Amino acid sequence: MLAPLLGLLVLQTPVTLDSAEVARVLVQLKASDSTVCELAGQSLTNYGGFWNRSRSDIPMPRPMPTPMPMPGGGGGGPAHVMHDVMRAHRFEGRDAAVLGAFRAVIRDDNRCVRNIAARVLGNAGDAGAYDLFAGLLRDSRPGLRETGALGLGELEDVRAINPLADALDDAELAVRRTAAWALGEIEDAAAIDPLARALRDRAPEVRRTAAWALGQIESVRAVRPLGDALGDASLDVRVAAAWALGEIENAQGVAPLGPLVRDPALEVRKAALWALGEIEDASGVAPAAVGLKDANPDVRVLACWALGEIEDDSGVDPLVAALKDADVDVRVAAAWALGEIESPLALDALKAAQQDAVSSVRRAATWALRQIDDEDHPRVRVRPRVRIKS
Repeated sequence: MLAPLLGLLVLQTPVTLDSAEVARVLVQLKASDSTVCELAGQSLTNYGGFWNRSRSDIPMPRPMPTPMPMPGGGGGGPAHVMHDVMRAHRFEGRDAAVLGAFRAVIRDDNRCVRNIAARVLGNAGDAGAYDLFAGLLRDSRPGLRETGALGLGELEDVRAINPLADALDDAELAVRRTAAWALGEIEDAAAIDPLARALRDRAPEVRRTAAWALGQIESVRAVRPLGDALGDASLDVRVAAAWALGEIENAQGVAPLGPLVRDPALEVRKAALWALGEIEDASGVAPAAVGLKDANPDVRVLACWALGEIEDDSGVDPLVAALKDADVDVRVAAAWALGEIESPLALDALKAAQQDAVSSVRRAATWALRQIDDEDHPRVRVRPRVRIKS
């Protein structure tokens, strides 16, 4: 039954959608297993993301960069392709009867079905959708308030900022969490202050989502509250706050991120180094270099990546030392980073690395030498491959 749903609601053209078929599938979903319904919702809307708010998943990309893209590379897969199709169409051109089929279940007792409807109607920018969702957000039933917040997030209408900010004080955790997500989807600076307050919510799920939302808005005004959130008792909140600071890409974020490269939690150390690389400010060299001495080789690789992204000459000495690391991936990443920095100070060390016992290190060193602008090593574009382990 799931395959016909995807064919009907995602892959077919707007002309072939029939309101009676949509209504029939929605009825079937109401009677289906909850897992089947949620998989259908993910396929129809955003393939995971913030779809399932009953779980503790962070609604953001994990901070694991791929620093060495190969020519012609790129991610993707069937799910991403179908998601792109859905986003490209945004259900524009659907007739009123089709959208009416979704409106008919917007107050349904089945949470999954009504949230599918909210996402479709919000994504379509359906006439009257704002008033519909705002009304749901005021409903006495918490499930409908959650659906209202979800729809407002999909609609991305700045008029929703104030009612969603009020919903951050809702007694129901799911409503507060969805309201924080919705404010991040709207991406307007007017939401910074209420989201900063939500960083002090009693529930870590809400605090984590508020941090993610502030990263979506990407305003320097969020650096201070996110810096405070880096000390949160919840590991997930600390990771989300570090990620958000990386998204904002402002040098003010370096100081609060620095101590996290020594955090006891591996994921926090990785997130901090990723963020330092994203910020790309010279003040991040010293804390990133600390990561080169981490006991975990994956952290050391990520520290090399961060220094390569920062591209400051002060990162050369610690990276030269990393060319002798016991881990092959670290040595390759260090050579790549030195090639990114393009400093003549690294020439001798890179020439020595061309004699490394491992061929991948030798190739990376040769590539790096060619990036350094001198007469002997003209710049080329082909990069060696560096693996970042998940």
